Amino acid sequence: MREYDFYIVPTPIGNLGDITLRAVEVLKSVDLIACEDSRVTQKLLNHYDIRTKCVSYHKYNEKERVDEIVKFLSEGHKMALVSDAGTPLICDPGSVIVKELRSRGFKITSLAGANALVTFLSQISRVDEKFTFTGFLPKTENKIKEIIKNYEEEDLVFYESPNRIVQTLEIVQSVRGDVKVAVGRELTKLFEEVLVDNIGNILNNFRSNTPKGEFVVMVFRSEENLDELFIENRVNLLKNKGYSDKDISVILSELYGINKNKIYKICLGK
Repeated sequence: MREYDFYIVPTPIGNLGDITLRAVEVLKSVDLIACEDSRVTQKLLNHYDIRTKCVSYHKYNEKERVDEIVKFLSEGHKMALVSDAGTPLICDPGSVIVKELRSRGFKITSLAGANALVTFLSQISRVDEKFTFTGFLPKTENKIKEIIKNYEEEDLVFYESPNRIVQTLEIVQSVRGDVKVAVGRELTKLFEEVLVDNIGNILNNFRSNTPKGEFVVMVFRSEENLDELFIENRVNLLKNKGYSDKDISVILSELYGINKNKIYKICLGK
């Protein structure tokens, strides 16, 4: 197996069993693990009897750690970077050190593994593969509104915290009306929940049941911007399979969030 100087290692976003065999192997074999919070990482290491030492590396000390890490690797040591959960550099620290190490010619690789964005999207039906991911949204209402308006024609995906989720969805509603959204929380954990519904229904649910956990949200693109030819192709495909116009309207509405009456008119050739 080819050896590298620096390994970017994804860690489980919830279920500890989601770590890969290669990730465990790498974390055991390197000389040092850089992590956001050693208390969080240590739980994972203890679970898999990984005894490699850790050093803190988070967004507040990234620049200060660069020289230490460069010196450590220059002495012939191997190192891994992990975040508290998921994949480093995807809404997590790591960009600063990776840029520096690449500029100095160190050999870097990233392992495949857990990521909340991919885990979420892999269970959400979409029109096509195109989407925009913005990470965590800004804190101000006006900036959030600007993003929601700018990406109305695209499926927009973002992360959100439990203490802001209701407020953020209300802002989305104020811009897009009762738009269709998908919301995932506690992914891979015991109380995982993924909801796909109009935003008004989801807000009512969250207002009566205080939401917990970290969230991934997708705001569906405006149905007016769906390619009508795409819809017609789906209609014809289902007609050839023997489905009725009524069934086709229900199926495509559920899959793509399109108004059933609009689909029915396409079925009738209007």
